[in-house]
Amino acid sequence: MCGIVGYIGKQETLPILIEGIKRLEYRGYDSAGIAVINDKGELIIHKRSGKIVEMEKTLPDEKNFNSCLGIAHTRWATHGEPSTTNAHPHLDCENKIAIVHNGIIENYKVLKKNLQNEGHKFNTDTDTEVLAHLIEEVYDKINDFHKAVNEALKLVEGTYGLVVISKDEPQKIIAARKGSPLIIGVGEEENYIASDVAALVVHTKNVIYLKDNETAEITKDSFKIRTLANESVAPIVKKINWDISMIEKGDFDYFMQKEIYEQPDSIENAFRGRLNDELNTARLGGVHLNPEQLENIKQIVIVACGTSWHAGLVGEYMIESMARIPVKVQYASEFRYRDPIIDHKTLVISISQSGETADTLAAIREAREKGAKVMGITNVIGSTIARETDFGSYIHAGAEIGVASTKAFTSQLTVLFLLGWMLGRMRLLTPEIGAKYGDELKKIPEKVTEIISYNDYIKEIVEASPIPENALYLGRGINYPVALEGALKLKEISYIHAEGYPAAEMKHGPIALIDENMPVIFIAPDDYVYDKILSNIEEVRARKGKVIAITNKSCDGIKDMADHVIFIPKTISLLSPLLTVIPLQLLSLHYALAKGCDVDQPRNLAKSVTVE
Repeated sequence: MCGIVGYIGKQETLPILIEGIKRLEYRGYDSAGIAVINDKGELIIHKRSGKIVEMEKTLPDEKNFNSCLGIAHTRWATHGEPSTTNAHPHLDCENKIAIVHNGIIENYKVLKKNLQNEGHKFNTDTDTEVLAHLIEEVYDKINDFHKAVNEALKLVEGTYGLVVISKDEPQKIIAARKGSPLIIGVGEEENYIASDVAALVVHTKNVIYLKDNETAEITKDSFKIRTLANESVAPIVKKINWDISMIEKGDFDYFMQKEIYEQPDSIENAFRGRLNDELNTARLGGVHLNPEQLENIKQIVIVACGTSWHAGLVGEYMIESMARIPVKVQYASEFRYRDPIIDHKTLVISISQSGETADTLAAIREAREKGAKVMGITNVIGSTIARETDFGSYIHAGAEIGVASTKAFTSQLTVLFLLGWMLGRMRLLTPEIGAKYGDELKKIPEKVTEIISYNDYIKEIVEASPIPENALYLGRGINYPVALEGALKLKEISYIHAEGYPAAEMKHGPIALIDENMPVIFIAPDDYVYDKILSNIEEVRARKGKVIAITNKSCDGIKDMADHVIFIPKTISLLSPLLTVIPLQLLSLHYALAKGCDVDQPRNLAKSVTVE
């Protein structure tokens, strides 16, 4: 992985390719490359390790790139170190075929050995180069480019989103998908292919989402989609509901900053139109559960990765509290390998911002094989998770470009709250309690706006002390997962080591780390465990740790115990994570900026993890 762009049509290709992969920079990458078939019929490639701008600086004579057909790629290394040699595109032996690829070819070693026995020579350490030679081997025998790709992929085990061009058939692009997203952008006398709609939205809003085990032959005027079994597929054109402003920074310096500031709107978008004030409940139109079906659900299992897993942990508290249904939260990457005990009485909820997370998709498929109903919570309309789950709900956060998730997290929490509230009202929540939940939720966007206004004060907190090497985040109850999320954000974008713990667990190990150089961030809202948190703060003070407390204005006495206090508005306990997480996002942002880190493209990370 990470980003793919292709174009065929009436325009000059090079600017479109470079602009396209720049729009995918947010996904994370370590090298970039392009391949075109120029107006002389030559296959020209250029690639470099590092940023796209480095590739641009070293472009040879651009006249060689005069072309109306080309492909481009940004790579996030899996097989072989980040280098110019290992960067995509990759070529076959005769330099006739060029390929870009996201995913992992699991049987590439066997394929490579067989191809070497047939005389093929390899130049890279990648699994992708094997695909170029495999297609070459088949193409030489059947002389049909699209069919050759189909037949070659029948021999492949693993995942792929790949795009291939051949100088022998310079009027077409072949694309194929299995487990890694690819989207065709439909134009007039021109067509596009990309791994993310962000690369397409500036050119067209008409798209076709390729499905697993489908291949497409794309020309400037047409597209033919087939299955690997060579059966024709009727394309379904859908409209993207994004506009260009969603994927640009506007008046902000960083996408992460912009997305933190967008949260009053994104949270409201997550619940807009979903409140039933007459019945004092939520309505999620995509969640098809009637009371009889709900009665048959004996447990809920939430599967997710990273920040979405933290959202799931908060959701566990929400759903169990409101609906009184047992909930388990499991890492999607571990779920299918532990032979989970689930059946038709289990509701599995999958959470993924992109809707393409490979481990979460694998968990969904495992759950469905065992007979469970599967619900999806995702941000991306038309994503694989949206298509493969029985029902679900979009979070409507809008495009999230920063690699470190912020607004998607709070939107996920909002939808999980709506779900718990709806299930609770279907079971045992009284109308009076339901009305209180609705009233409190409506107030959240305004309260988030107030917290964001503290940005300069939070920056001052960061600047008041030397940048630490380590940090500890402590919370209790529903705010323990928020401590995990705060620590993750700090690690992701500032590279400062941080850990999140339940506050009471500090005594069981982490307290050994505390000294005058260790900031300890306490999430201490005015709730049923507030007094317990105060005791934990005293323990840190006794060891000279630096205390940063996030609490409510009603807890004024905490000022005498902490080095810094961030006062936030009060809400009910179940909604408090939507507020307590905002200062943690801003703290991470300012620590990273103080260190000079790239907050939008942290090293080694990808926005959408489409491989295991």
